[in-house]
Amino acid sequence: MKVSIVTISFNQAEFLQRAMRSVLTQDHPDVEYIIVDPGSTDGSRELIAAQGTRIKAILEKDNGPADGLNKGFAAATGDVFGYINADDAFLPGALRQAVDAFQRHPVADVVSGHSYLVDQHGAILRRGYSDQFSLARRAHGAATLLQQSTFFRRQAFLDAGGFNAENRTCWDGELMVDMALAGMRFHVENSFWAIFTLHPGGISGSGRLIERYRRDEQRLFHKITGRDHRSTDAVLDALYRGLRLTSHPARSLLQFYRRIAGEHGRIEL
Repeated sequence: MKVSIVTISFNQAEFLQRAMRSVLTQDHPDVEYIIVDPGSTDGSRELIAAQGTRIKAILEKDNGPADGLNKGFAAATGDVFGYINADDAFLPGALRQAVDAFQRHPVADVVSGHSYLVDQHGAILRRGYSDQFSLARRAHGAATLLQQSTFFRRQAFLDAGGFNAENRTCWDGELMVDMALAGMRFHVENSFWAIFTLHPGGISGSGRLIERYRRDEQRLFHKITGRDHRSTDAVLDALYRGLRLTSHPARSLLQFYRRIAGEHGRIEL
């Protein structure tokens, strides 16, 4: 299986070298790497150019991250798609393990693993886990698939219509919803495949666009259920989130412990 990886990059030179290296040093034999840069001015484009033909670069303006990803995947030729932001990275062996998961689970259209959350220096903050996915769980806040550790078949992406270019906060989550609505099947592997970096310059780390994110989440609830979220849904929200905890009691205890004690260590790539 050929794997196509897309990275959207905009003024993230501080992290970009790590992201590129994490893709280009994977041990899967057939990897296509595409980087979309709409106009970085911090030296990112020079870093991309230094990789020569190992990277397919799309250097043109876009209408935001989701639009940039659509451009990247429009140029992709792989059987399996995945993507990381410029400030994230794959762990060694991630692509080989993802392809192996697709081969062991041929009915799966989307395969996800877990991720380490790290700070800008690579120090581990905690572990992040992907959940078993369903539309009901997603509507009630009990299903998260970690984007940097999620891969999907090419046809699943096409059948879902790609990313919603108007979504500026949770385009990855909306793609999973659209795939589920299109009948795609999901599988989660109990393996860690990537790191997700929390830092002040990132959307997740900065807290920017919180209100817009809430509106997008309300819109996704309506897309899934056909109605607006009601006050009585708070009961279902609590039930599904409780189910999420009881589905993985050992994981929940580990998360609780690490939130108290912290998880020491550093990831070097």
